[in-house]
Amino acid sequence: MARHRLYDWFLLLACNLIWASQFVMVKLVQEQMGPLFAVFFPMAIATLLLIPIVRRERNAAVRRQDIGRFVLIGVAGQVMAQLFITWGTRISLASNAALLSLALPVSTAVMAYFLLGERMTWVRWVSFACAIAGVLACSGVDWSALNFSSARYLGGNLMILASVCGSAFYNAYSKKLLHRYSPLQVLAYSYYAVIAFLLPITVYAEPGSFGNLPRFSATVWVGLVVLALFQYFLSMVIFLNVLTRLDATQAAVSNYLIPFFGLLLAALILGERLTGFMLAGGLLVLASTLLVTTHEERRGRRSHP
Repeated sequence: MARHRLYDWFLLLACNLIWASQFVMVKLVQEQMGPLFAVFFPMAIATLLLIPIVRRERNAAVRRQDIGRFVLIGVAGQVMAQLFITWGTRISLASNAALLSLALPVSTAVMAYFLLGERMTWVRWVSFACAIAGVLACSGVDWSALNFSSARYLGGNLMILASVCGSAFYNAYSKKLLHRYSPLQVLAYSYYAVIAFLLPITVYAEPGSFGNLPRFSATVWVGLVVLALFQYFLSMVIFLNVLTRLDATQAAVSNYLIPFFGLLLAALILGERLTGFMLAGGLLVLASTLLVTTHEERRGRRSHP
């Protein structure tokens, strides 16, 4: 087991631990703002943090033909992923959202096949199977509460699926841009597109949120800062750095850690019950991500001398 592959595995653990807190933070900040502002404002803060860092980098200038690609991953990737999951979870059942979110790694693998030509090796199939089994054991899906037939939840379910597809597209298409640009550049340039797209919509649909900034509670400000610094800045920089060394399909399996980390956070912060069965499922997910991250080291060395 190569040290740097194990290091990548730990970085993916950190990313998914941060992403697991997103739903709690988004729910928290929406107590005093709408879904558009809850996405736009922390992403704007993250973008402002990226600007001086990216300017210090002496990397390739943006080619004219790549501007459209950054707009594409910003709007079809980030906007769709972040905005639709925020809206969708408000008008759908929590169990529906939990189950639909499990499609993210599979969707990323499909996107990686068509966009990047990545193949599913037997190790990846085994890792996916183990991860799905583990996450179903620990995801906390209330099977009796699932409802995909009611028109009442159809809009929310479709938004959640669109969010999953947006995340998968961003993860796969970003790797194409990472061959020329640094992870910080890819993140910053895609965020520019997000801000340019969301600003006029947010001003039009939720103008009161800007005026309410001085009246936000300390708790809401903490939630916004956590979203900006960790969700939209740190975790994405780490993930894109790892993506320069791993296939998108390999990195995608780690997303099955999100439900498990969500359970751990709920147990630690909210005192919710954590069973041995859930822990066993989480360990199975951890093992599957370790397998797919480290097993293909020799092939990775041949591909990236």
